[in-house]
Parts: sequence; structure tokens; C-alpha cells
Amino acid sequence: MDITELRNSMGKEMDMTRLRDSMKKVLSEKRYIHSLGVEEVCHDLALIYGADIEKAEIAGILHDCAKYLTKEEFLSEAKRYRLPISPYERDNPYMLHAKLGLIYAREKYGINDEEILNAILFHTTGRPNMTLLEKIVYVSDYIEPNRKPFPGLDEAREVAYRNLDEAVIIVSKCTLYYLNEKGVNIDPATKTTYEYYVNQANI
Repeated sequence: MDITELRNSMGKEMDMTRLRDSMKKVLSEKRYIHSLGVEEVCHDLALIYGADIEKAEIAGILHDCAKYLTKEEFLSEAKRYRLPISPYERDNPYMLHAKLGLIYAREKYGINDEEILNAILFHTTGRPNMTLLEKIVYVSDYIEPNRKPFPGLDEAREVAYRNLDEAVIIVSKCTLYYLNEKGVNIDPATKTTYEYYVNQANI
């Protein structure tokens, strides 16, 4: 490694340290540990599937960067930034953390890369025809190592390292099942994501 490569490498690590420190200050301890786990899995999946590792790590550590807000703050911040609020989001304001996460990543942490920002935006519900980075963050959020055991988690973890699209199907299916069992309202985008990837796989 020459001096230029060394400086670039050091600069990237300093940036990641800054982002980790920032998240540690604003997130609960549990949410911060979760974010570190997502960053770790994002790194691994990016390495396996040929995505940009630095972008994956940044999206991983920042994916929940707005999740410390209260219910009232989610709605007031969305109004302040003139974000569209769906009926589902108005009933479940915490779901706005993805939209606000995109805004915060850009305005508070200087992230202007659209691929990273979209990975943050779609990390909870997914969407049809996701980019590679979006799929990596979506799956990593579900399978990170600090998650407590729940139905489907082991299968999703095993599949994620050999077939990312199949992992997206498992994650979205398990999410739909879990929310249905809990009697919780389901964001239509999650169902759309599941149906799209099932159809793509001809299951």
C-alpha cells in the first residue's frame, strides 16, 4: 500500500469512526448496538456480492439515524421538511424514521450519495426492483447478529450469504407474518416488495 492509499484508507476509517460516535450520542444503547451489527453484516454482504463496501458500511451505521425521535417529533419533523405522510405513516409515525433518516443522513452527516440515501430510505419496507445496496441493507437490518431469536431468522441468515434475492423474500414474508400475528397494521410497501420478488423467482 503506497502513501496515497494509506491516507485514503485512514480517511475512510476516520469518517466511519465519526459516524459511529455520532450514532452513539443520539441512539439508545440497544439501537446503537443494533446499528453496529447492521454495519458489520452490510460489510460482509457487500464483500460477497461485489457491492461498494464503504457505501454499505455508511448505510448500515446510519440506517436508523432518525429513530430516536418521539411519535410527536416524527410528525413535526416530517411537516418541517415537507415530507409526504401516508395514512399508514400518520397512524404509525415511527415508520417515518426511514424518510427522515435520508434527510438526516444528508443534512446532519454530509451524505450526498443517492445510492446510500435510498438504501436508508427503503431499509424497512423494501421496494420492488431494489438496487444491490438497498437489498443488502434491507436484509442486514433483519439478520444482524444482535437480534433475539424469532421464527425465520436462522433461515434468513443462512440464505443471505448465498442468495440475496431469496433472502429478501424470506425477510419480507417473515415480516408480514410477524405483523399479522401481532395484529399490527402492515405497510403496503412490504407486501408489494414480497409479491414482486416472489414473482421474480417464479415461486
